[in-house]
Amino acid sequence: MADNMIYYQAQPLIPIDNRTKLTNHNISLSNKANGKNSFANLLNEEIAGVKFSQHALDRMQSRNLTFSNKDLLKLNDAVDKIAQKGARESLVYMNDVALVVSVTNKTVITAMDGKSAKDNIFTNIDSAVII
Repeated sequence: MADNMIYYQAQPLIPIDNRTKLTNHNISLSNKANGKNSFANLLNEEIAGVKFSQHALDRMQSRNLTFSNKDLLKLNDAVDKIAQKGARESLVYMNDVALVVSVTNKTVITAMDGKSAKDNIFTNIDSAVII
């Protein structure tokens, strides 16, 4: 038999609109305040996929390297696959661009075009992927 009582949640759900939109900055500040990762921060990191370090962004800009959304999806998929294999630092070669990626942080450390990569030695990597 069903009871006729109404149960309310302990904490109300408030929809996020344009006025109260959460940003990565707000989330990171709240994480520093309480000293642990929040669910929102972890979710944003998972959705965002692969990030680019400032060094990698500088190298890409100086070498006129760009990626399409399709390329970024391929890169994210490749990083996920090599993470499943247990890799920590990987060389990803895609579209005549060599990327050194920290798999554990999902961060591109540096990037170079094929001409710059020629005759270079890549150290401190434990895997390589060619897309």
